[in-house]
This record gives sequence, structure tokens and C-alpha cells, in this order.
Amino acid sequence: PGVVAGVTTRNGGISRAPFNSLNLGINTDDAPHNVEGNLATLAHAFGIAQHHLLLVKQVHGCDIVVVDHKNYDVSHFQDVEADAIITNQPGLMLGITVADCYPILVFDPHQRVAAAIHAGWRGTANGIIADTIATMENEFKCDPTTLLAAVGPGISKEHYVVGKEVRDAFRNSAQSAHWKEITEEIELGQWHLDLRRSCVMQLHEAGLKPNNCDVSELCTFKKRDMFFSYRRDNGQTGRQMGYIMFR
Repeated sequence: PGVVAGVTTRNGGISRAPFNSLNLGINTDDAPHNVEGNLATLAHAFGIAQHHLLLVKQVHGCDIVVVDHKNYDVSHFQDVEADAIITNQPGLMLGITVADCYPILVFDPHQRVAAAIHAGWRGTANGIIADTIATMENEFKCDPTTLLAAVGPGISKEHYVVGKEVRDAFRNSAQSAHWKEITEEIELGQWHLDLRRSCVMQLHEAGLKPNNCDVSELCTFKKRDMFFSYRRDNGQTGRQMGYIMFR
């Protein structure tokens, strides 16, 4: 009760092709006034002021923003480089923008703490999921076994071909043991990567119970009518948003 969490589609906004129409990506080539209008539409839909929509500058890294005190205006976080956000403050909507990467939303119903994680291959290989859960434990006394998580839509294994750079990133990380479980070699030096499975495995290893993890099977690459896809559209596309807020 009192929690809203989900993922937007590409529909219902004012942006024109190829960003049509509900593009929520600030760092795209779309006209800034279109993105601002779309963000205002999202905020209005949930009855919050736009300056209570907490976004960061995503850079495919492992830095985490923690907001543990009241902020009247969180718009300045848009210039902070990070790929996960955690807060114990009600009324702040955490947003992660994606277009093939996976948005992961986490909530602690006991401590009343929310988190949003941007899980691309770099962040996933480098442990941003485990780092976020550990930060929730350390900063807010969260118990991973009681956390609720949702893994939103992202690119499916069959449409996600990666090369040696990605393989090396996983092999040189704590996820090295997973490589064979999350990939299928299609030719020398190329693999299909199941990033969704990697996210789920890492949530379980961080202590979350499988029954507490809701996983979308929707593929952003396949669902052109619903989602933006960076790979499908060769980079000229918008961003949908994974969002979470508690009242």
C-alpha cells in the first residue's frame, strides 16, 4: 500500500520521430522542451511536482546516490553521475531511463526504503546490483530476505549479440562463474547474452527470495510499438523509464 512502481511505454507523449512519443531521456538528441513536457506529463499522472522526480546522469558505472533527508527540489541530481538511487524519503519518485538496459526496482516494506537500478552490461558485470542491495543494508538496516524487486523490460537474449569486450568484463568480475549460464556462443568471438537472467541471478545471490522478485518477459527490441530500443534503432531513439515511489 502506498507504493507505485512500474515502467513507462513509448506512448502518450509529444516527441516526434524517431523519439516518438513519450521520450523521457534527457541526454538524447530530442528537443529539450519535448522531454521536459513528457516528464511533466509523467509527474502529473502521479500527482507530484516535477521537481520531486529524482533522475541522475547515467554513465554505465557503479556509483550510487543515497538521499536520506528531505529535499524540496531534487532536479539538481540530474547532473550527478550515478547508475542507482536509494531513498527513504516519501514522495520522491526515483527514475531510471533505459532503451534495452534493464530497470530494476527494489522496495523494503519494513524500513520503507526504495531503490532504482540501471542495469546495462557494464554495471551488471561490475556488480551494481549487489552494491545497491549492500548499501540498503548498510545505510538503512534493510534485510535482503524481505526486499521486493521488479526487473522491468529489456533486450532479450536472442537479440543481444556481444563480443569479447563484454566477455572479458564478466570474466574479470565476481560474475565470472555465471558466464556460461548467461551466454550462448553463436560464432567465434560472439555470444548471445541473457542480461535478464544475469540480473535475476544477482538479485538472488544478494539475498532476495525468488518469490519476491517479479520479472518481466517483455523484450524492448521486439516490442517496437511499446518500447524504445537502442540496438534496434541504431541509437536514434528515446528512453522509457523505470520508476518507484512510496507515499
